Amino acid sequence: MLKLQNISKRFDDKFVLEHINLEIGTGEIVSLLGPSGSGKTTLLNIILGLTSVEQGKIIFNDLDLSNVRMKDRGFNIVFQDYALFPHLNAYENIVYGLRNKKGLVSEEELHDYIDFLELQPHLTKKMGELSGGQKQRVALARTLVMKPKILLLDEPLSALDGVIKESIKQRIKSIAREYKLTTIIVTHDPEEALTMSDKILIINQGNISQFGSPQQIIDHPANDFVKEFILKQLEIKRENIYHLFGEKYA
Repeated sequence: MLKLQNISKRFDDKFVLEHINLEIGTGEIVSLLGPSGSGKTTLLNIILGLTSVEQGKIIFNDLDLSNVRMKDRGFNIVFQDYALFPHLNAYENIVYGLRNKKGLVSEEELHDYIDFLELQPHLTKKMGELSGGQKQRVALARTLVMKPKILLLDEPLSALDGVIKESIKQRIKSIAREYKLTTIIVTHDPEEALTMSDKILIINQGNISQFGSPQQIIDHPANDFVKEFILKQLEIKRENIYHLFGEKYA
């Protein structure tokens, strides 16, 4: 379990996060949702260890990681732009991080990840030969082979659309279920959060507006900001929401 206890952070004497308290269970998919500048990416970077915590604690499986370096936390991130190496092929990108981690995964495990993400036909292709969805799957495979304790995703669907976007949504959900992998997603899109997550943390101006399941947030928005931010999107994206929440919201 991941626990954030009273997390606060300032930049230039301005609080971007204030008194964030949160518990995420093993294997849960949690979206950090909010408008641009709300503090969600800062919170993701604090969990990763890329940004230092100013106040509060990060507890993972009863260990205090607040002052533990990023490389020693065992959390891994898939960045918004995938951060793949264009001069390497798909297979070389996937195994790149294993160069200094000999024995971390067996050949059988490595190919299980490749097969799970249906990347076998694309292993010898360079990045310029892959679609956006294929690049996203390569980035996911590269992260999974490192056996992360928590998977962090920064706007994983922002560069995708249509069928590819829906396919990657299902892949992410399948990864969390198959590997019991706690997954934290940053998104500004309420429809993505509602259709992908077990729970959603809605952040506004550095504060928690609501934390709960998609159904709880839809049925019982905690305040006017949540109601406006979520329900306006429901009006825009009725079709996808209908499949999850029924006729009431269509």
